[in-house]
Amino acid sequence: MQTTKPTYTTLAEIYDAVMKDVDYDIWADFIDEVIQVHHPDPVTILELACGTASLSLSLEKLGCYDITATDKSEAMTQKAIEKARKQQASIALKQIDFLDISLDQSFDIIVSIFDSINYLQNREEILQMFNQVKKVMDANSLFIFDFTTPKNSIQAIDYLDNEEDTTENGYHFFRKSRYDANQQIHYNTFEINKLADDGATILESFTEEHRQRVYTFKQMQDIVDETDFRMVAAYNEFDLDKATNDSLRITMVLRCPDIQS
Repeated sequence: MQTTKPTYTTLAEIYDAVMKDVDYDIWADFIDEVIQVHHPDPVTILELACGTASLSLSLEKLGCYDITATDKSEAMTQKAIEKARKQQASIALKQIDFLDISLDQSFDIIVSIFDSINYLQNREEILQMFNQVKKVMDANSLFIFDFTTPKNSIQAIDYLDNEEDTTENGYHFFRKSRYDANQQIHYNTFEINKLADDGATILESFTEEHRQRVYTFKQMQDIVDETDFRMVAAYNEFDLDKATNDSLRITMVLRCPDIQS
């Protein structure tokens, strides 16, 4: 019998296997480059929706940041804590929903990558996130986040749909991926089986459906325009080229200069 759990519960057990082809060191180098271009003297970083903290752990290797990594999911946060402990990392890890940020300090950099913002289904939720992020910023802080576009979802189906693998910790997963262009919703459904030591007998089965709203460049710009934030830059993929309507992934850099210190 299959069990449906909240997203990022059972997926936490296989998340690093699902993301095994992502080079977080390269991604961290890109984020570091963006930071150095736009902030004169950054020290503190807050990562939102950190997953198992792979980006924060890569950023820590650069040796110049004081990092706090957060995620809404208890299961993902625990995995992140385990990874940080094994790597003897000094990043702080907290379970925090980015729609309700309760931290009594500001950060030089707030970052959220790998289209975490695409999990917000509408303009109102994104505005709520922006308001929460503003609480932990000062006038010089940068908010750096990325999102994927419809063009990305159309292409991604080719390699995400029917993906399957068996992880080192004894799970087998199968992913179905589809994109509803009319609603701009990308669905990823994971069927996850916990295997016995023989590698074949299924002990438990789980299903997780992940639903992401996909935004065009203009749609996201329009939402930003409703806020106190000012767009400092918008980059294409993982370089400092300007984003366009043809970009698959866009990294936005925002500042909120009206914040009172």
